[in-house]
Amino acid sequence: MGERDVTTLDPRPRAFVVERPWGQFQQLVSNVPVTVKVITVEPGHRLSLQRHGHRGEFWQVLDVPIDIWLDDEQWVAKPGDQVWVPCGSTHRIGNSGDTAGRLLEIAFGDFDESDIERLEDDYTR
Repeated sequence: MGERDVTTLDPRPRAFVVERPWGQFQQLVSNVPVTVKVITVEPGHRLSLQRHGHRGEFWQVLDVPIDIWLDDEQWVAKPGDQVWVPCGSTHRIGNSGDTAGRLLEIAFGDFDESDIERLEDDYTR
């Protein structure tokens, strides 16, 4: 298959659902090096406005609406919504609700927390 730039592997077009007698599963990625996180954002808080030079990120909102900033767009993503954050894009998530919210993040590419370039930060990091 050759070398692939995993920072551009938006999994949404390749995702599929498999039905089973007990329910179903959705497969987002297979045999690709990734880092997986579940991020919890407390009510009234948001992460820094940031970008990464070495990874793209796939997000799936898990349980409450999450505020999304991606380049020049801003919207509220509902549980189940999926977002692709290309490598180098300016992005941020927040929670303007009254219940903690979780987001599944799958990072494609070289994962290193020092890859975060913070453009704005509520916590002066």
